[in-house]
Amino acid sequence: MTRNDSLGSVHLEGFDMIQTGQWTLKNDGHSVVLHVGSGMSVSGGGLPDVYHTIQVHFHWGGPATNGSEHTVERRRYPMEVQYGHALDVVYADNVHFGHVSQKLSSVAYKGQTTKIKPFPLMSLLPKHNMSQYYRYYGSLTTPPCSQVVVWTLYEVPIYISWSQLAQFTSQIFSTEEDAEQVTPLQNNFRHIHPTFSRIISASKDAKLLTGTASRPFRLSVSVQLLQIILLGGFISGL
Repeated sequence: MTRNDSLGSVHLEGFDMIQTGQWTLKNDGHSVVLHVGSGMSVSGGGLPDVYHTIQVHFHWGGPATNGSEHTVERRRYPMEVQYGHALDVVYADNVHFGHVSQKLSSVAYKGQTTKIKPFPLMSLLPKHNMSQYYRYYGSLTTPPCSQVVVWTLYEVPIYISWSQLAQFTSQIFSTEEDAEQVTPLQNNFRHIHPTFSRIISASKDAKLLTGTASRPFRLSVSVQLLQIILLGGFISGL
């Protein structure tokens, strides 16, 4: 990992506002996806362009296993949100995360969709620590795993409660409601892969990790996925 002093704060346009219209929450059989429409974008922080946010999706483990796709100091976290945050767990509910978790029962089975009232996405970001992150160029974590992603991993924790985590690990299914046997949707994360000599850059305000597992670091991670899609558009998965 190397320090890059040119990596400053990421600019989030529209994230502190309540967008108009309705958002959609959907169980696609692989994840729970929040489609947020238009009105928000990500730029700055060394990014090569302006990226427009269109969806947020989640990765998690099981009732007793962690499920983030990234690890920090060899630690895997309970969840990762791509727009996104990897989430850590405490006993108190995250009120802002409740906008999503309270709607999960409506999308318990594959193919189910529900409307969700927009809320400021900045409430699920480390808004006072946006200049502390790590950056690397990598791939999608779902097939075809194309090398088209700019990853930004934030240092500052985002917390949810055990009960909110349990709604994902125990109450979401990868099968349709009328299936002969319903299957819980768990461990929907890609396992760790080699870095293939990629450089991981620490922003100017980030703590520079050493990679030693013995250090008493306790960091949680949020992830910003800037994923190129067709027609010049972008998915911003923070």
